[in-house]
Amino acid sequence: MNESPEMLYLKDVVAQFYQLKTLADRALSQVNDGDLFRPLDPESNSLAILIQHMAGNMRSRWTDFLTSDGEKPDRNRDAEFEVAEGTTREDLQARWEEGWRCLFQTLTALSEEDLALTVLIRAEPHSVIKAINRQLTHYGYHVGQIVFLAKHFASDHWRALSVPRGRSGQFNAEKLGRRT
Repeated sequence: MNESPEMLYLKDVVAQFYQLKTLADRALSQVNDGDLFRPLDPESNSLAILIQHMAGNMRSRWTDFLTSDGEKPDRNRDAEFEVAEGTTREDLQARWEEGWRCLFQTLTALSEEDLALTVLIRAEPHSVIKAINRQLTHYGYHVGQIVFLAKHFASDHWRALSVPRGRSGQFNAEKLGRRT
């Protein structure tokens, strides 16, 4: 039996979010605890702030996704951009995982019919597909920042998350079944 385009979309978008989480997790694992809290300059976000912001956004957007505004009244977005004294890697990790849990729990429960619904984000109507794509883009933007910062801080200890520099030919040959 062939899957509907709607189900193919839902499966693919879940896979795309998993890829983003995996990239961020692999990048963050290469950073020491101190560097999590270090911005590049006074106007930049640290890794800790990016984690807090993404986790807060995920909790707000994906909790009661179909039935309440995606900007929850109890969310304090501004506080996501300040790291409380005594915050640890473990604290950040717990928030991060809870945010992703909300996202995946909601996404995997959606049905084809749900894609035709309208949801609100800050009182602005969005199709469910538009709301999902909005978050996919938003998280992709921040995961790129996380990878950039992690690579900067890991420096010469960085382990590539995709095809390492200078290895494209070898990678393509392996993927395409050719000899180098």
